[in-house]
Amino acid sequence: MNKNPYTVLGVSENATDAEIKKAYRELAKKYHPDNYQDSPLADVASEKMKEVNEAYDEIQKLRREGKRYNAYGTGTGSGGYNNYNGGYNYANGYTHTNYPDVRNYINSGRLDDAQTLLNGVPVERRDAEWYFLSGMIDYRRGWTDRAYNNFRVACEKDPQNPEFRQAFNACNQQRAYSGTQYQQTHGGGCSTCDICQGLLCADCCCECMGGDCIRCC
Repeated sequence: MNKNPYTVLGVSENATDAEIKKAYRELAKKYHPDNYQDSPLADVASEKMKEVNEAYDEIQKLRREGKRYNAYGTGTGSGGYNNYNGGYNYANGYTHTNYPDVRNYINSGRLDDAQTLLNGVPVERRDAEWYFLSGMIDYRRGWTDRAYNNFRVACEKDPQNPEFRQAFNACNQQRAYSGTQYQQTHGGGCSTCDICQGLLCADCCCECMGGDCIRCC
């Protein structure tokens, strides 16, 4: 089909699978042939229903194959579609992925959606910010060791970035605090200072993404 399938369904290309399915069901219900029996609009509704079905099938195919709609029709892939690659469009010279969307997903707690966008970026295109955002997802999940490694790579790729360095230092402190907490738990519990240190580390990583865990700090 020549039309943008996302436009046909009335959804964004960054819509979740659930949002796409919901939009499809609503349109399928609206244009179902049973609603237009003996109606002069029956043929129009039938064509619209066919268009909706084709759009939904095309979106499912694109997402399975990791491709993205190319409005200019200059890319590879069937029907004028170009490789998705996590937001890259090589035909039109775009050299960055949709990191703002990833950040919004992380801030709203939609970690799976954020990870899905990052996973679409080819390995050779994973820059410092990719590793930083991956680290933020890991940190939010409580995977401090994985977060530490991602923050470390982000700092190695862009050592002058204060946001990356702040997150790396905060995560490093959190890992040290967790190790101290483990030792003290097995030897008699943790102190008030240890709890404060943990909260400050969490607040530091929160502020990296524009949030604020402790308002007075």
